[in-house]
Amino acid sequence: MRVLLAFAFLCAFLTGAGAQALNPGDTIAISVSQDPKLDRQVVIGPTGMISFPLAGQIKAGGETPQAIEAILKDRLKDKYAAEPEITVTLVAIARPDRERERMEDDLKPRIFITGEVSRPGPYIMRTKTNVMQAIALSGGLGPFASKRRIQIRRQVNGTEDILYFDYKAFYSNPALTTNWPLRPGDVVIVPERNIFEMFD
Repeated sequence: MRVLLAFAFLCAFLTGAGAQALNPGDTIAISVSQDPKLDRQVVIGPTGMISFPLAGQIKAGGETPQAIEAILKDRLKDKYAAEPEITVTLVAIARPDRERERMEDDLKPRIFITGEVSRPGPYIMRTKTNVMQAIALSGGLGPFASKRRIQIRRQVNGTEDILYFDYKAFYSNPALTTNWPLRPGDVVIVPERNIFEMFD
């Protein structure tokens, strides 16, 4: 009987923790099974918002981790062949002595770089940044990067615009005007080479 009561208490505790509303300064971990390069820990900003690649701005304050999972699945469902499997967990509750510093960082504009680069992830835009500078910030292209099919995905009034950048063409002719200036929230995607680009 005691074992059953303990099990019931544990289930109730886990359910309550999973249903806990999130607050500014809390840290959540987001995992996307179809694309591990998107996995990251995110601090909820002072306005309750978070940014996530390909999904844009999301209101996380006052929501539960399960609610954020549902929002992310809805926004990313057209990016993959099958419905994405997304997990959101609370990993740290805001600490007053560190909250201000983290919130200030979270307010700074960011770009996101993913795919075949040395160090994918979010990067704070300290100055005006273009595509070539973003690639340099991320440590340069990886050995399997497609140099001609780099994408810049940008949310404009709720719709996604896609710009293309040919690294190889620009490298050989810097006068080209396709070295796009980036905006906060832009996602730079460097895909892998396909079979037709192996010797490019």
